[in-house]
Amino acid sequence: MSAEIPAGAMRFNSDSQKLEYWNGSAWFQVHTATPNLASAGDRSVGARVVFGTGTTPGNGNTFDYINMSSTGNAVDFGGSGTHDNGGVGTVSDRTRGVLGGGQSPVDNIIEFITISSTGDAADFGDLTQARRFTAGAGNATRGCFGGGLNATDRIDYVTIQSTGNAVDFGNLTVSRGQCAGFASPTRGIFAGGHEHPSPSNSTNRIDFISIATLGNALDFGDLVNDNAEDQAGASNPIKGIIAGGSPAGNSSQNVIQSLTIATLGNAVDFGDLVVGATSKGGGASPTRAAFAGGYTNPASTVTNAIDYVEFATEGNAVDFGDLTQARDQLNGVSNGHGGL
Repeated sequence: MSAEIPAGAMRFNSDSQKLEYWNGSAWFQVHTATPNLASAGDRSVGARVVFGTGTTPGNGNTFDYINMSSTGNAVDFGGSGTHDNGGVGTVSDRTRGVLGGGQSPVDNIIEFITISSTGDAADFGDLTQARRFTAGAGNATRGCFGGGLNATDRIDYVTIQSTGNAVDFGNLTVSRGQCAGFASPTRGIFAGGHEHPSPSNSTNRIDFISIATLGNALDFGDLVNDNAEDQAGASNPIKGIIAGGSPAGNSSQNVIQSLTIATLGNAVDFGDLVVGATSKGGGASPTRAAFAGGYTNPASTVTNAIDYVEFATEGNAVDFGDLTQARDQLNGVSNGHGGL
């Protein structure tokens, strides 16, 4: 009898000449090809991450983008078509980014952008309920928005290449917002968050869903730290990365941790951020995860710093560059993340 294949194992398929990974039940191809999204000054082409408006000291309305294969400062992309606030959830496929919810005021608005171009977001539809700090996880077809403040365990989903209102998917294991969200092609993860009804109850809970089905989330494991809310998430098809977090001033602000999406179990320590912060935005290519902006303590300032890590190694983050505008409560969309 052959030995059991461990989830997350990789192989080179000599017939197809493609790299593949084992998700626990089948081999899936690792897609690394991305459109030519380089901008002036970039050393090579690669996946693009667009960071949303967030909350700024001047309440600005700015989207930035970076080319993940390079390093350097972000470039202006556009802005929100309907509101200039943070606390949105994000999902994306290889061409389109979708942003749901928001605060100031709390709303149910869904917008979308075309990742390969620049310009303002356009109307997509509405979430099933108004919420802020919902988390996004999706694959090449479907995007799921999980939880949110105030006090919801609801998961909605949209078909990314269509427009229209979101549809009910199921529920998280407990009502909460400010989760970190990310995915593989088959599984969505919602990590940490601020539970309800307690007014100050951070959780280390990790939930997962099967993106292609409908139904309630199930328990995955626990994060490394108990004070685990308002963190940023990013993934490739195998590994999820969770960075930063609350409460403000806590040492967990610079913690980076990781998990293998195809398995169940607790997250493990990965390293530290260059600039520890809460309310950062995350985005990924097949090889890198980047984390931008956020609110830092004890300086009590909003930062424009962008850090990155390599999925294949463990260790501390490295400086990538700066956003065009310092802000927190932002999220990222990518055309090369782990769900694709």
